[in-house]
Amino acid sequence: MTTTSPVTTTSPIRQEIEHHWAELLTPRQSPMRARVAERLFRIAVRRLPVRVVLPGGERLGAGGPDAPVMRIVRPRAFFNRLGVDAKIGFGEAYMAGEWTSTDPAAVLTPFAARMATLVPQPLQVLRGWVDERRPASESNSIAGARSNIHRHYDMSNDLFAAFLDESMTYSSAWFAHDTDLRDAQLRKIDGILDYAGVRTGSRVLEIGTGWGSLAIQAARRGATVTTLTISPEQKQLAEKRIVEAGVADRVTVQLRDYREADGRYDAVVSVEMIEAVGEQYWPLYFNTLNRLVVPGGRIALQAITMPHDRLVATRHSQTWITKYIFPGGQLLSIPEIERQVAQHPGLRITGRRRLGEHYARTLHEWRERFHASGERVTELGFDHIFQRLWEFYLAYSEAGFRSGYLDVWQLRLHRA
Repeated sequence: MTTTSPVTTTSPIRQEIEHHWAELLTPRQSPMRARVAERLFRIAVRRLPVRVVLPGGERLGAGGPDAPVMRIVRPRAFFNRLGVDAKIGFGEAYMAGEWTSTDPAAVLTPFAARMATLVPQPLQVLRGWVDERRPASESNSIAGARSNIHRHYDMSNDLFAAFLDESMTYSSAWFAHDTDLRDAQLRKIDGILDYAGVRTGSRVLEIGTGWGSLAIQAARRGATVTTLTISPEQKQLAEKRIVEAGVADRVTVQLRDYREADGRYDAVVSVEMIEAVGEQYWPLYFNTLNRLVVPGGRIALQAITMPHDRLVATRHSQTWITKYIFPGGQLLSIPEIERQVAQHPGLRITGRRRLGEHYARTLHEWRERFHASGERVTELGFDHIFQRLWEFYLAYSEAGFRSGYLDVWQLRLHRA
């Protein structure tokens, strides 16, 4: 389903996307750091089941003949990027074509599995020397959150339609054996609605509309749904899809921040939106959930998580994902979610379900769909650098879930 015009080279969102390109193609130079980065990289890959091929035929890594292959095309530029900031430089080097692979997710998975130990422990104290701090401008105030969301979700509905299934669901699916992606997405939606106890007569608040699939399914159960988004592009398409589904009389889409929500609801549902809240606003987010749900009501969350020690180590650092994909974003850990819930005595977690391996499969399918839609993405106005950016994003994320470094949970909360 396509409802928007192609992105043009003069559109504001396109200009924001290309703002980074000049910086990308003329990176900062640091010969000393580049030498250190090359040494650390060579040490790290000695233990990894990959094959790293350099110009001239030199091979690194512990991988055998069937191991994934990473080809470093321009070593000098690649190691310079790692030296300036490895967390950002590895992805930027892929965007710039300085390394490549026929299966970047397979290459990245062993790196993700050893994320905490790739740099020797004695050298980790130097993190503050090379880490780039998060820009203060990306704080998730109400105005800041709108700006951050705009940079990702308002690029083009057609871009997302190029790789999502027809349900237009942009979160982890829940597969059952050989189900296809659409059925797996509907299974996920029904699972979270079951957690929230949504049925005929339920008053439901959804925080984070997406393109309307969950709201439509809740309305089909006989619920009355208020769903919130701060993306004008999403609101436009979601409302169209809600009308086409014949449930417009039971669903209201509001262009409103969760902090501005009012009313009382039997169930509050939020799927992979908490990642955009930001550490500063986590207490307010959970307070808002507690305020909006009636006594005896339920809250159902789907949340991407990371290991707690990595959260503590990286929470203030700029990463490739926050620079290029989700400005202002911050994953939580399960211990951090539990701590936030514990600050509200009326709330308690009564159920949890992990879907990490299902997200790896979801991302793999999205990546294949995106690759197959390359011509369409080009027609929409997205150049080859952007396409390599998006390929790396999907591969990087798939590797995170496939390695277990990332996970995703459905959580059920009750309000006493």
